[in-house]
Amino acid sequence: MKKVRVRFAPSPTGALHLGGVRTALYDYLFAKNQGGEFVLRIEDTDTARYVEGAEDYIQDSLEWCGIIPDESPRIGGPYAPYRQSERRDIYDRYKNQILKTDHAYLAFDTPEELDAIRKEYEAKGEVFSYNYQTRKQLKNSIALSENEVQNLLDANIPYVIRFKMPIDRTLNLQDIIRGSFSVNTNTLDDKVLIKNDGMPTYHFANVVDDFEMKISHVIRGEEWLPSLPLHILLYEAMAWEAPEFAHLSLILKPEGKGKLSKRDGAKSGFPVFPLNFQDPETGEVWKGYKESGYFAEAFINMTALLGWTPANDKEIISMGEMIAEFDLQKVHKAGARFDPQKAKWFNHEYLKLKSNEDVLILLKEIEEIKAIKISDEKLLKIVSLMKERASFVIDIYNDGKFFFEAPTSYDERALKKAWNDTTSAILKDFFTILETIDFEPETLKEAIHHFAEEHSLGMGKVMMPLRLALVGELKGPDVPDIMTIIGKEETLARIEKAVGIN
Repeated sequence: MKKVRVRFAPSPTGALHLGGVRTALYDYLFAKNQGGEFVLRIEDTDTARYVEGAEDYIQDSLEWCGIIPDESPRIGGPYAPYRQSERRDIYDRYKNQILKTDHAYLAFDTPEELDAIRKEYEAKGEVFSYNYQTRKQLKNSIALSENEVQNLLDANIPYVIRFKMPIDRTLNLQDIIRGSFSVNTNTLDDKVLIKNDGMPTYHFANVVDDFEMKISHVIRGEEWLPSLPLHILLYEAMAWEAPEFAHLSLILKPEGKGKLSKRDGAKSGFPVFPLNFQDPETGEVWKGYKESGYFAEAFINMTALLGWTPANDKEIISMGEMIAEFDLQKVHKAGARFDPQKAKWFNHEYLKLKSNEDVLILLKEIEEIKAIKISDEKLLKIVSLMKERASFVIDIYNDGKFFFEAPTSYDERALKKAWNDTTSAILKDFFTILETIDFEPETLKEAIHHFAEEHSLGMGKVMMPLRLALVGELKGPDVPDIMTIIGKEETLARIEKAVGIN
């Protein structure tokens, strides 16, 4: 059995999308599950769409996600170079090889000539395809004589190399995820393999590189499924053994219809990229999961389950557990709907799993916290009270601002619920008790209960206005815990402000 080698081969034409991360992750999980190797290859032959900085962004993103290649442009490896633009001599060698077969031919048609033919077909209500039916009427080495072809070459007339699709052949194809299906070659056109600048198209470079790098399994998005017949025929034409193929379903919009896009994220306020990405042309910044406060392990956990389900429907699963369980046969055929709320839930679960000390370190990196003079001891207490309620570390600050500053206003709905004509008098009476006792959670809790009993009050009559005075809203952890952390002086000051004590 040959060694498992997989590759993730993105084009540096923009930021790495959530769907691309999932493809890389499944490649990585499969390779590691099988004791194989994961290769990162940059497919940068599309020079017209190349985006400056995109290659570094892709590699930085994978590193943040913990998807570390065994071979890549940064790491190197035995099959370097791992950037297609640096492999021109390899493609030239195989270009000459395929031209010696009957599976490829030279085509001298100009883009303008082909556009004119397309318009002629459109005028007749037909669609033009460069294929077995039309190639003999066009300007190529099949239709022209050897002398005519040589004259064009001598005159340095630009040409492309096209694949000669066989006529009326049924291809029986196999996909690990989708099973068996058939395609008749008469439905396929003669794709360009080498462009007129001498650079290979995706199809040719992809197959050559996969062969050269000894790739055993190709795991990629379903958008490449229509290319599978051509790729299989290219392997056959070169007398090479083809790898096994697995085509992943789409990640769908939250509403379930259509492919998830960056515009969906921008419209609905959720990220679709792992890291922030700035478009070098427009300057537009697309927010990433990292900068939005997500933990890498939560992001990867969420991404892994967009199309694959571990045993026992387990939802919180580490990278190591994923590697142990991952099976391409269990990847779903149907598209996976992305749920922004579920993404937050994953981060919440991973936040709860972190120690209070680890969360404290992250909390202290927040700019607003840096500007506040507060001890680690107090911050640690705040973390312990707020961590279970938060989805992100920043939530501990945003939802717990009352720990750091007194409320400047009071929620109107809360006032109607918690405050009446007797409330100020109740708090004034309780204020005198607070002045005389120690500020420890149990002491405060006992004092509140005793005060309520002594004055024949329900606990809500004391707790709700106290909470409103301290927080400004009817939210937050236990009132005695809030009072303990902000201290006696601050507690009394907030009650004074709320009831207007002079």
